[in-house]
Amino acid sequence: MAVEFAILLPVLLLLVLGIMEFGRAFHVQTTLSNAARDSVRVMALQDNATAARSTAKASAHGLPLTDAMISVTPTTCTPDAAAPGMASVTISYPFSPVSGFLPIDDLTLTGKGTMRCFG
Repeated sequence: MAVEFAILLPVLLLLVLGIMEFGRAFHVQTTLSNAARDSVRVMALQDNATAARSTAKASAHGLPLTDAMISVTPTTCTPDAAAPGMASVTISYPFSPVSGFLPIDDLTLTGKGTMRCFG
C-alpha cells in the first residue's frame, strides 16, 4: 500500500499543480479581456487614450499593469459620422507560474477589445 502511494503521489501532486497553474492562467486571461473591453469602451466614447489606460489598470484588479503593456490604437478617434473609425486596446501581460515546477517560462497572455468610435 505504501509503495503504490509513493509511486502515485508525484503524479497526483503534478496534476494538482497543473490544475492550479492553468486555472490561474485562465483567471488572468479573463481579467485581461475584461480590462481591455472596459478600456476600449472609455477610448471609444471619451476619445482619451490616457483615460483608457487608467481604466485598464483599475479594471485589472491584482495585476500590476504598466502603460507599456497597454496599446491603444488609434490614439484619437475620428469624429466623422459617415465613416467612424474603430478603437482597439490590446493588453499584453507576461505570465509566470507560481509553483515553478511546470515548464511554462515565456508565456504572454493578451486581452483585446475593439469598439466603434463614438458608437
